[in-house]
Amino acid sequence: MSSNVTVVIGGDCGPTHGPSQGFPVEGYTELVGPVLRAADIRFVNCMRTYSSRNVRAEHAPQVGQPIEMADIYTHGGFDAVTMSNNHSFDSGAEAMLDTRALLNQRGIQVTGAGRDLDEARKPAIVERNGVKVGYLGYTSVAAAGSEAGANRPGVTAIRVKTLYETRGPHQPVRIHTQPDAVDLSRLLDDIRALREQVDVVVLAFHSGVIRLPRVISDYQVAVAHAAIDAGADVVVGHAPHVPKAIEVYRGKPIFYSLGVFAMTKSFAAPSWKEPAWMHGAVRNHADLDPAFPFMPYGKDCTIGLLARITASSTGLDRVAFVPMSFDSRYRPEPLEQADPRFAQVLDYMEWVSEDMPHRFAVDGNEVVVLVE
Repeated sequence: MSSNVTVVIGGDCGPTHGPSQGFPVEGYTELVGPVLRAADIRFVNCMRTYSSRNVRAEHAPQVGQPIEMADIYTHGGFDAVTMSNNHSFDSGAEAMLDTRALLNQRGIQVTGAGRDLDEARKPAIVERNGVKVGYLGYTSVAAAGSEAGANRPGVTAIRVKTLYETRGPHQPVRIHTQPDAVDLSRLLDDIRALREQVDVVVLAFHSGVIRLPRVISDYQVAVAHAAIDAGADVVVGHAPHVPKAIEVYRGKPIFYSLGVFAMTKSFAAPSWKEPAWMHGAVRNHADLDPAFPFMPYGKDCTIGLLARITASSTGLDRVAFVPMSFDSRYRPEPLEQADPRFAQVLDYMEWVSEDMPHRFAVDGNEVVVLVE
């Protein structure tokens, strides 16, 4: 006989500062540890590779990390990770596959990346208390050439077609995006197959406009809605490094971006030196926070969410998120309701979710997403 299980899902993970810089790896999960340990199942997005065969990528030298930095996933007690993202292939196929093998050896399942497309498409399936939860990873922001193929290592990707609608010199260009039909069909096939094997299907979709709050691309909505129509129970997004809207669609939650779980990086993206960022309107929401030089993703990256769902053999029973903030040691800190920052995160989530159907209710130190 099954009972309830709790599943905690984090966003982007992959600190680059370790013991040699005064940041013990176990420290990153020190404050959030009690919340992680209280859950039955834990998922997160792995944004780095951990291998002795890392290739240094000039555009992303932070990706290839020493093996000791992978300890964050064991310290966090994670049961599975998705590696379907824009960085898993940056340090080469060998490093990606070494990371997959390393995590597997530590009892952590991997979805979204593999030695070929069949392996990359395999979901992680975790059973607790008689309840089976499936975790499937896909991305739409992978670099060209990193897609897994029949005989090619890589990640599970949904390519995006972009169209530009010009409306005259006095109006901004309207940008339309739509998912590739073949790639989307593959994802939906995976969801339908997983639906037959588990009680709860979680899709991790690494996608979206980085750093800018509120902006949700057309293709993200199309993919998330199609995934739920095909049988997914929860869609969790990451990639923008800032929390984004929560939508309730057909009674199922879509977290368009959970933001960062634990990430550091020593340098800001070159785009911050471009005029659009330095002088344009976007800087009003994307200035860097000088208090967090190793989280150079914009001020809003210093808050994050942990999705927390309760489920049984009949599906979802409760959906909530745990508001988090980061301290000066770049540790994610779950916030208590009495902390003024709790209300600030809730207000922020109301703001970014303004255009999406949703209702929130505070319950203790969590915010419940009402899905009825």
